[in-house]
Amino acid sequence: MSKIVCWFSGGVTSTVATKLALERYEDVEIIFFETGNHHPDNDRYFTECEKWFGQPIIVLRDEKHEDIYSIFEEKRFINSPYGSPCTQILKRKVRQKWEDEVDFKNNYDGQVFGFDCSPREYKRAERFYKEYPYTKPLFPLIACNLTKEDCFNIMEKNGIEIPKMYRLGYGNNNCIGCVKGGMGYWNKVRIDFPEVFEKTASLEREIGATCITDRNGNRVYLDELDPKRGWSLKPYVEPCGSFCDDLDGVE
Repeated sequence: MSKIVCWFSGGVTSTVATKLALERYEDVEIIFFETGNHHPDNDRYFTECEKWFGQPIIVLRDEKHEDIYSIFEEKRFINSPYGSPCTQILKRKVRQKWEDEVDFKNNYDGQVFGFDCSPREYKRAERFYKEYPYTKPLFPLIACNLTKEDCFNIMEKNGIEIPKMYRLGYGNNNCIGCVKGGMGYWNKVRIDFPEVFEKTASLEREIGATCITDRNGNRVYLDELDPKRGWSLKPYVEPCGSFCDDLDGVE
């Protein structure tokens, strides 16, 4: 019997990838990494997804840190082109601990990821497969030729309302105030979640680190960010998974 783990991020692509895995494999575990900074609507979305999946979502979290801010305060650092400490500690290290505890190599047959079949995601999946073969990665969306837009349509057809962050216009369901975001993203957070913007801006000054670095490598503090900078039609920030710091870096 194939034993599979699905890394459920709370986004539509990982949701549909999980559903496809459940239809294909007999023994599937669904795991979500709690960071303490997701939108409250996630509770509603997760409940609906669990009903759709027919089984619970296992929640794992780091025992020492309650949210991303506690990590930034401890490390006196927010991000760099090589990644962010919140992803490393709250997702990557938690995943690695789980892999060791369950002896993944000997007891599991694969890990399911929500890469879709868009050209960019397909290339990321190829690179992921080459860099992390030990995960025995499975990409059901690519296998079924499904895009992110297809996943939105599937959720709608199944009567599950997409997470609030998508409905607000964000391209993902990451933490509110994801430190991978650029100028446009943070200017939108300034409007939608002013308390998060102010808290992050205050923390930047306190620890002398920033979320944003411009194209010349200069740090840009949020309290100095021009409210007109960065607006575009692109997604405001890419999805954040347990390997995203390894694959994408920071925008």
